Amino acid sequence: MVTPFTDDGLLDLDGAQVLAERLVAEGCDGLVLSGTTGESPTTSDSEKAALVRAVAEAVGDRAAIVAGVGSFATRHTVETALQAEKAGADGLLVVTPYYSRPPQDAVEAHFLEVADASGLPIALYDIPGRTGTRIEPETMLRLAEHPRIVAVKDCAYDLMGTQKVLSRTDLAYYTGCDEYILAQYAVSGAGYISTVANVVPRQLRAVIDAFDAGDTAGARLLQQQAMELIELMMGSGLPGTVTAKALLGALGLPGGPVRAPLRPAGREATDGLLAAYEAMSRLSPTGADIC
Repeated sequence: MVTPFTDDGLLDLDGAQVLAERLVAEGCDGLVLSGTTGESPTTSDSEKAALVRAVAEAVGDRAAIVAGVGSFATRHTVETALQAEKAGADGLLVVTPYYSRPPQDAVEAHFLEVADASGLPIALYDIPGRTGTRIEPETMLRLAEHPRIVAVKDCAYDLMGTQKVLSRTDLAYYTGCDEYILAQYAVSGAGYISTVANVVPRQLRAVIDAFDAGDTAGARLLQQQAMELIELMMGSGLPGTVTAKALLGALGLPGGPVRAPLRPAGREATDGLLAAYEAMSRLSPTGADIC
């Protein structure tokens, strides 16, 4: 979920509650707060905790709340994990320590220390394109032995490695790449943690629902119908946070500005995003034109 800000850049908790309510009503089983899309590098620890409390109040037990708590420092990650637990999070998303590029034994020790410190279940966040360090499959296999390490947000773009871990552990794999929703789900993935679902939650949920119902052709069509918007939001050269907030603003939904160093999308980019959104919205969850 994006983190809404007011026009003057302050945390918009009322807006966060509105967005959370909409996402749950449109089919989201859980909400990930303070992840990449939630601009976690630019929000303070107190803002992160306040966001968890506000969203928990809004959705109650209708959806799980997963708090992003990872940083490049193990001590700070533990502190924010305990803070999120106290604020009411149901689980933690812990990213690989970044910038310092620790070796695999240090990566493993980092995650184990966080898992030992908190009583909440943990999803490992594997996104080497941003962190500079992969959680290698062999490291994943060892980490899976910890009782509170239960899931992975997978942005490694390595389907071979993903399937290796899926075949040997009970870890729940959630793709963080919207173009892989159906592909990873079809090989025993658990679902997705999506940026694009900030604006089209119902349509992406329909991909999973169709597959679960045995309608693989329908699931394939729905994934294909989402691809223009996915490409514009995630592959156009603008960060997903920027494109998501541009579309939310165009739709009259809370989002507000991005925080520096990010910059807002321009008019041309926003118009293109809106056109793709409107084209996708003209289709029903089963792919039939409803105009």
